[in-house]
Amino acid sequence: MNVVLQGAFWLALYLALVLGPLAVLILAPSPGGAGFWWDFAMGMGFAGLVMMGIQFLLTARFRRATAPCGIDLVYYVHRYLAYALVGVVLAHAVIPMVINPALRSAFVPFTVSWPMTAGSASLLCLLALVVSSAGRKRLRIPYEAWRVAHLALGVAAVALAFVHMISVGHYTATPVVRALWLGIGLSLLGIVLWLRVIRPWRLLRTPYRVTEVRPELGSSWTVVLEPVGHDGFAFEPGQFAWVTIGRSPFAMQEHPFSIASAPAPGGRLEFTIKELGDFTQTVGRIPVGERAYVDGPYGAFSIDRQPDAAGYVFIGGGIGIAPMTSMLRALAGRGDRRPHLLFAAHSRWDRVPLRDEVRALAEQLDLKRIHVLEEPPEDWSGERGRIDADILERHLPDDRGNFHYFVCGPVPMIRAVERLLVDAGVPRSRIHTELFDLA
Repeated sequence: MNVVLQGAFWLALYLALVLGPLAVLILAPSPGGAGFWWDFAMGMGFAGLVMMGIQFLLTARFRRATAPCGIDLVYYVHRYLAYALVGVVLAHAVIPMVINPALRSAFVPFTVSWPMTAGSASLLCLLALVVSSAGRKRLRIPYEAWRVAHLALGVAAVALAFVHMISVGHYTATPVVRALWLGIGLSLLGIVLWLRVIRPWRLLRTPYRVTEVRPELGSSWTVVLEPVGHDGFAFEPGQFAWVTIGRSPFAMQEHPFSIASAPAPGGRLEFTIKELGDFTQTVGRIPVGERAYVDGPYGAFSIDRQPDAAGYVFIGGGIGIAPMTSMLRALAGRGDRRPHLLFAAHSRWDRVPLRDEVRALAEQLDLKRIHVLEEPPEDWSGERGRIDADILERHLPDDRGNFHYFVCGPVPMIRAVERLLVDAGVPRSRIHTELFDLA
């Protein structure tokens, strides 16, 4: 299934989930005579509640559901659907106030019935959730605190919305409709239990141990984990996992990192992590022997999903070199003889993480390395500045349409490189990206 058909399928499924309950409401007996815009606003309220539930579903990390497109894309969809959700819920709240200005008092505390207060509180929780998520970095909210608040606000918004809907009751008086919404509510409760109880409990039974923490260039560290009492998990080179170190998996202190090692017997894992803030600033101080938990693998960013390539072109910026290293290690271990290219974009030569590792891999592979530096040393003879059309044209193979391209790094770099590759004649279907800014 190509990208367009995949997108159409998931859009149709989303609309079916959102509009399905509305169809039941239309067919069921309901109060009439309120007018089109009133009924439209009520429909927006029901649609918004279903959309809230789907937001939980999108972040539940069901591997089989996310495997075709990658969970990084699912998280991006989750982020942008949140803006649509706010618009739908605001329409539900604002349109009735336009029709009947007396309803504006619903947003004044202690002046209206508790069902209306619950609805207003749900909207405020939703707005706080979206604002804190969109502006987390600008507001300097620590990742761990944001995760706890994000879950709490999400659960509160849904619970208050359910109270508001059931208590008002104008459109949910029939047993069939009440049973429908009870089923939806129980499904959401099941998702929350899976996220915060069942999955952490399963992780608790498969611990890992930190066996090495070694420094890398570019203020980065490689953390080596080995399974304790189990065989680890199988993964594809290029995938990532959520890692908790030194805390319980119930503590919501997990962080997503690309796996830098290749799949190997014994379940050993390596994660190369750059000091960027919050938890990552402390990676170098992790003691050997510390307990860890790994939830993975996730992601569709892997050479194993594109085995038909004449070769691979890897384009990494910053710590985006980590999943590239995993794939190169896997290729070297398999004795791959196809031609490959690696574009590595960094600020300075002494800030290129895994530089020596990549150089050693180039001796085992038919690998051409192109380092692009923004601040090169005086004697630098390689590429300078940022990856642009001229740099790509100088190095891409003539049969570039037969290669597959893997791009990982800062989001602006990914977007720019995608456009450059398409302009250079690379089919979009052969460009694969890892959108790793998950929160």
